[in-house]
Amino acid sequence: MKKEITLKINSNSYKMTVDTRMTLLEAIRDKIGLTGTKEGCSVGECGTCTVLMDGKPIYSCLMLAVDAEGKEILTIEGLADSEGLKPIQKSFIDHGAVQCGFCTPGMILTAKALLDENPNPTEEEIKKAISGNLCRCTGYSKIIEAIKVLSL
Repeated sequence: MKKEITLKINSNSYKMTVDTRMTLLEAIRDKIGLTGTKEGCSVGECGTCTVLMDGKPIYSCLMLAVDAEGKEILTIEGLADSEGLKPIQKSFIDHGAVQCGFCTPGMILTAKALLDENPNPTEEEIKKAISGNLCRCTGYSKIIEAIKVLSL
């Protein structure tokens, strides 16, 4: 079954017709063409598809596109602006918290949501916040440090 929807992503409105079974991840990548949001496991276990919905991290592979209508969605492409990278993005680069880069968009958006809610998290709070995002390269210590330094 098809349905016409409008998604608000990175402050832009996108009107489209989707199959009612299409995930938000598929709409973001395949319909809109924003490929910063990655597809990993497709079952909500790895966090690579994390986007912010109304400021909260969600797995876009588990959300139907039709259920995202009327929500504010932020992808990694919407984080930087004309002034360049945001401090969280710079911190990940400066601290070597990116290796293959596959988990990085979801990890950065999860970190942004944490810092927006709690500007001064403890290391344990950082670990808990990113626990739904898997990284197979960095061993997490550099990621934790990249987030921690912003809260000092």
